[in-house]
Amino acid sequence: MPFLLSLILGLRFVPLNMALLIQLLVLLFFHSINAQPSPGFYPSSRVRSLSFSRGYNNLWGPQHQSVSQDQSSVTIWLDRNSGSGFKSNRPYRNGYFGASIKLQSGYTAGVNTAFYLSNNQAHPGFHDEVDIEFLGTTPGKPYTLQTNVYIRGSGDGRIIGREMRFHLWFDPTASYHHYAILWNPDEIIFFVDDIPIRRYARKFESTFPVRPMWMYGSIWDASSWATENGKYKADYMYQPFIARFTNFKIGGCSPFAPSSCRPVPSSPTGRGLSPRQYAAMQWAQRNHMVYNYCQDYSRDHSLTPEC
Repeated sequence: MPFLLSLILGLRFVPLNMALLIQLLVLLFFHSINAQPSPGFYPSSRVRSLSFSRGYNNLWGPQHQSVSQDQSSVTIWLDRNSGSGFKSNRPYRNGYFGASIKLQSGYTAGVNTAFYLSNNQAHPGFHDEVDIEFLGTTPGKPYTLQTNVYIRGSGDGRIIGREMRFHLWFDPTASYHHYAILWNPDEIIFFVDDIPIRRYARKFESTFPVRPMWMYGSIWDASSWATENGKYKADYMYQPFIARFTNFKIGGCSPFAPSSCRPVPSSPTGRGLSPRQYAAMQWAQRNHMVYNYCQDYSRDHSLTPEC
C-alpha cells in the first residue's frame, strides 16, 4: 500500500499517457481486491431444478401468489390486505434448498422477503428455524440479507436468534441471484451465488437443529423491526411489494428415506469447506458482513455457547 501511495503522488512527474496508465492499473488493483472470488465448488450445479408444483404448494395468501404457466417460477406480493407464502410438499431431515430470487426496488421498508427452513407448524412454540431474510429498505440504502438460526424455540421465554447480516456486493433488485441453505448433520452453510457467506457448525447438541423441517418462502409486513430496528415502516402508498422466485432446487433426504440417502456435499471432500471456499467466505464476511451476533457484546452469550 505505501508503494501505491508513492506511485499516485508521483503521477505529476510522469507524462500524461503514462499517468493515465498507472491510474488504470491502480483501479484494476483495487477492483481485484474487492471482486467476487471463485469458490471453486458449486453445490447448486449438483442439484436439478424442479417445477414449483413438484416442490411446493401455496400456504397462505393464494390471491397474492402467481405461478408461471410452465411452473418454473412464482411471484408473491404484499399489499395492505395480505402477504403470501408457500411451503415444500414434504419435510426433510437434511438437504440443499435453493432458489433464484429477484427483489423489488424503491421504497420497501418494513417488508420481509424470506426463504427458510422451519418446523413451526409441527412444533409450535418449540420449533427450529434456519432463515434467509431480505430486510426491506429506503431508496439509496442497500437491502440487508439476514441469516438466522433458531433452536427449539424459546429460552427463558425468549427466542434466541443467531443473526448474521450482510450488504450484498450486487444489486439484488437488478436481476436474479441464487440463494441457498445447505443443512446436513454436521453444519449449516448459507450460499449466495455459490459463495459461502456463513457456516454454522454443530458444536453442541443443544445448539443445532436435528428434527425434520419444511422449506418455505414468504413476503410479509415486519414493520416493527425489519428496517433500522423499526425506524421505517411499510408504506402502502408503494404497494404492491413484489418478490420473484425461480430456479427452485431441493436435494435432500425426507424423514422416511432409507439410511443410504446421503446429504448433498458442501465441498469436494463432502463436508466442511475447501480452502478456496473458506477464503471466499472470509472475503464475504470481511467486506460485506455488517452484523455478527457473536460480536455483539450487549447480548448475553451464555445463551449462545457456540460463540
